[in-house]
Amino acid sequence: MNLRLLDPDLRPIAEKVIAGGRISDADALELYANRDLNGIGAMANIVRERINGNVATYIHNRYINYSNVCLLSCQFCAFGAKKRDEHAFELTASEILASVRDALKLGITEIHMVGGLHPTLPGQWYLDLLSELKALDPALVIKAFTAVEIRHLADRIFKLPVRETLVLLRENGLGAITGGGAEIFDPEIRDKICRGKETAEEWAEVHRTWHQLGGRSTATMLYGHIETAAHRVDHLRRLRELQDETRGFTGFVPFAFEPEGARPVLQGIPHATAHEELRNLAISRIYLDNIDHITGYWVSLGLPLAQISLSFGVDDLHGTIFEEKIFHMAGALTPQRQTSESLVQAIREAGRVPAQRDSFYRRMEPAA
Repeated sequence: MNLRLLDPDLRPIAEKVIAGGRISDADALELYANRDLNGIGAMANIVRERINGNVATYIHNRYINYSNVCLLSCQFCAFGAKKRDEHAFELTASEILASVRDALKLGITEIHMVGGLHPTLPGQWYLDLLSELKALDPALVIKAFTAVEIRHLADRIFKLPVRETLVLLRENGLGAITGGGAEIFDPEIRDKICRGKETAEEWAEVHRTWHQLGGRSTATMLYGHIETAAHRVDHLRRLRELQDETRGFTGFVPFAFEPEGARPVLQGIPHATAHEELRNLAISRIYLDNIDHITGYWVSLGLPLAQISLSFGVDDLHGTIFEEKIFHMAGALTPQRQTSESLVQAIREAGRVPAQRDSFYRRMEPAA
C-alpha cells in the first residue's frame, strides 16, 4: 500500500494495519467519519489477504423458517406475527422434513433454521425435529436458533438453565447456533427498536456458554437505522472482546436495516447506501482482527454489491440459501436463492479463487 495515496488522517491507522496491529475505537470512529472509501477498502483487503489469502467461499445451504409466530414486536421486523395475524405461519415437522429431503438431493451441507418466539410449541417438538433432521443425513449440520430463541426455549419451554438447554439441543442434533438477534448492542437503541428482546449481555451469555461447550457460532450486526457510528463501534468492541475470551466465532455477518416493512418508530428511514454498506464491511474487517471471516450477505446486499464487497475485506458470500423469508417479508427485492454456479461466477469475476465451505468456514474443495 502506498501511504502517500491515502488521506493523511488515515495514514497512522494504515501503518497499524500493515504492521498487523490492533486498531482502537478512536481509529474505528475515524474510519467511519473519513470519506476515503477506497483507502479504507485497501486496508481491509490487507487484513483479508493476511488471514484468507485470495480465496472467497460460499456454502451450499437451505434456510428454514419454521414459524413467524412471536411473542415480541420488534420495530424493525416485518417477519414476526401474532397467531391471529393474516401473515402468520407455522410449518409442521413433516413439511420441514420434506423440504430438507428435497434440498439434500441438491447437495446441501447445512440447514439454517430460525423462527419467532412461539408461545405454545412444546419442547419435545423442537427435540423431535432436530433428531429427525439429523437422521436424514448424519453429515448434515443443523445451524439453528438465535440467542433469544435459546433463552426462550430455556426460560419458557424447557424451564432449564441456558447451559443445560444447549446441551439438550446438541444431544438431539444441534450443530451450531446462529448469530441473529444481536441487532445493535447499545441498551438505549435496543429499547427503541426491540424492546423486550434479550440484552447484549444475555446475547453474549448464550454464545459464551455455547463456545465453552465446544460449539461455534456466527455474529451479526443490524445497522442503518437509528444507531450512530459510536454505537456500531461499541457493538464491534463487545464482539471483539468476547472473541478474545472464547475464540468461538467463526464469522461476522453485518446487514442493513430493511425499512420497507418497518413499524412506526422506524418508518421513513432511507436504506443504507451502497457506499455505507461497503464502508461498514471494510471497517468490520479491519476492527475484528480476531474473527477470521467477514460475510457479504447477498440477500441484503444483492449479489452485484456482494461481489464488489470482495474488494472491501469480505471473503465469503454466504450460501445458496433457498427461500429466505425474514428479509424478503421486510421488503428486500433480492432473489430468494442463488445457485452454486452463480456464486462461483461472482467470486471468479471479482478476481478471487472460489471454494465451497462447511458451516464452520472450513474449505471443502476448490470450485470446479
